Amino acid sequence: MATKKKTAAKKSTKKAAKKSSAKKATRKKAAKKSSGKKRTPSAAFMRPVQPDTALSAVVGSSPLPRTELTKKLWMYIKRNGLQDAKNRRAINADDKLRPVFGGKSQVTMFDMTKLVNKHVS
Repeated sequence: MATKKKTAAKKSTKKAAKKSSAKKATRKKAAKKSSGKKRTPSAAFMRPVQPDTALSAVVGSSPLPRTELTKKLWMYIKRNGLQDAKNRRAINADDKLRPVFGGKSQVTMFDMTKLVNKHVS
C-alpha cells in the first residue's frame, strides 16, 4: 500500500509541475504580444517650445518639440567635433554654445539638458 501512495504522490507532483510551467509559458507569450505594440510619446515632449536667442543660434529660431531640439543640438555637437575625445560624456563649448552653457567652457551631457531647459519657453 505504501508504494502505491508514493507513486500517486509523485504523479500528482509531476502534474502540478507541468501545470505551473504551462502557466509560465502562457505568461511569457502574453508578455511578448503586448511588448510588440508601439509606445505613444508623451504629449509634453511633443509640444513645440520656443528657443531664446542664444539657443536659436545653434538650433534655429522656429518652435520645435524638445525631442527635435535635442537631436539638432547633438547634430551640431557631432558636426563641429565638440565632444571631448578622452571623456566622451563631456561637451566642449564653442562661441555659440558658451552662452547656452552659462559661460562654462565644458559641461557633461547630463548638465547640458538642464542648462538647455533654461533657454526654452
